[in-house]
Amino acid sequence: MSPTTTTILVSSLATGTIITASSHHWLMAWIGLEMNTLAIIPMISKQHHPRATEAATKYFLTQAAASALILFSSTVNAWQNGTWDIINLTNPTANMMLTMALAMKLGLAPMHFWLPEVMQGSTMKTAMIVATWQKLAPMALIYQTSNNLSTPTLLTMGIISTMLGGWAGLNQTQTRKIMAYSSIAHLGWMAAITTIMPNILLLNLTLYLLMTTSMFFTLVLLNSKNIKDIATSWTTSPTTSTMTMLILLSLGGLPPLTGFMPKWLILEELTTQNLTTAATIMAMSALLSLFFYLRLSYTSTITLSPNTTTTKHKWRFKQTMSTALLTLTLPMSVLMLPMTPMLT
Repeated sequence: MSPTTTTILVSSLATGTIITASSHHWLMAWIGLEMNTLAIIPMISKQHHPRATEAATKYFLTQAAASALILFSSTVNAWQNGTWDIINLTNPTANMMLTMALAMKLGLAPMHFWLPEVMQGSTMKTAMIVATWQKLAPMALIYQTSNNLSTPTLLTMGIISTMLGGWAGLNQTQTRKIMAYSSIAHLGWMAAITTIMPNILLLNLTLYLLMTTSMFFTLVLLNSKNIKDIATSWTTSPTTSTMTMLILLSLGGLPPLTGFMPKWLILEELTTQNLTTAATIMAMSALLSLFFYLRLSYTSTITLSPNTTTTKHKWRFKQTMSTALLTLTLPMSVLMLPMTPMLT
């Protein structure tokens, strides 16, 4: 793909997200979502491989159906209430349709089936965009309509997503599918807290983006497409393998790393709201996710230093953009827990 084409597509992605996040009218929000969808499809299918074409087709059909449902729900709400403002979504039917549509766009269970397949059929960098940047526009709409959305519906979807993200991730060997189920589980935590404390939703989303971006940068640097590649990465770069272990443990929510902060705050808030059963189920589901993160981190460091290569320059990577961005995002991905009192 030529630099000009890449620049146009990335600019369209950014513009679509900004339009959706800054709009107050449903039609403008829908236009931003469509720009996002149309810009990412050539990036998914650029490999000219049947699997990439299949992933692009699945993504297009899912996102088009979700966008149509968003437009239909906003039309129903405007028909009943006479307003197209995003924050004035008061019709119960429109609320339910919007919740389903945004869950489909994000990949929340039970509308999650497209996400692992699309990420597996994409390149590592495109999968990173699907798992991070493409969540911003739907999350902006969820945040704006959080006062009107149904708490039981989102809480149920959040519990199902955390459970399914943990269970399904246990059986995976491909790193992109593992990151897809990790994304589903993290989105479940965000959905559960959306209507109760939207500020924690924003904090969780920010930390999720930081940790997932850092993880994808390490996978790009190590060229690790499955668990076997991660297991052999210690011989070529012990430092990067150690960073991979820390990011994985942070994604799993293991204290005292950054990933523990949002889970801690969400469980505390759910318990405060007398939703102890939901908090217990989500905490137990987090253990499932932590198990395959621990398995991956153990795999990345299983080859001990006596077996490493003796070549001096084998451990050195070229200074690429991924290396620089990883250096920037890694400290925030693992060391932000002491800032919890200030952030809350």
